[in-house]
Amino acid sequence: MAIPGWQKAESPFHPGERAIQEKLGGREKMDAFGRRVIREFLPEQHQQFYVQLSYFLVGTVDSEGNPWASILVGEPGFISTPSKRTLQIAASPLFGDPLTDTLKVGSDIGFLGVELHTRRRNRVNGVVTAVDSGGFEV
Repeated sequence: MAIPGWQKAESPFHPGERAIQEKLGGREKMDAFGRRVIREFLPEQHQQFYVQLSYFLVGTVDSEGNPWASILVGEPGFISTPSKRTLQIAASPLFGDPLTDTLKVGSDIGFLGVELHTRRRNRVNGVVTAVDSGGFEV
């Protein structure tokens, strides 16, 4: 059985992405592709993928609108998926990482998980819903 893709009428892409797609002449093609592969939940295979990682690349934006890339590290299992809509990360930003300041409840956040030996990668975006001394939830 196929995993359903994007189910909403509006595009799965934000206005900036759509503008670039339009400029490059690929908006319709990307819209069709996005509707097949972008989801509002974590399929089981993605839940299993994230849990086995030992690092997670993180993207946030600071209060001035500047983008920041960070990395979180831990033993496999430091990322958990208690539901198909929730990631729990049992890690804190490394010393001096701007993520220390950008990681706040309500903040948009993006992740890229990469498995180097297979080149497999999955991206996930969400909103920070909780932060404590042991980590955070998205």
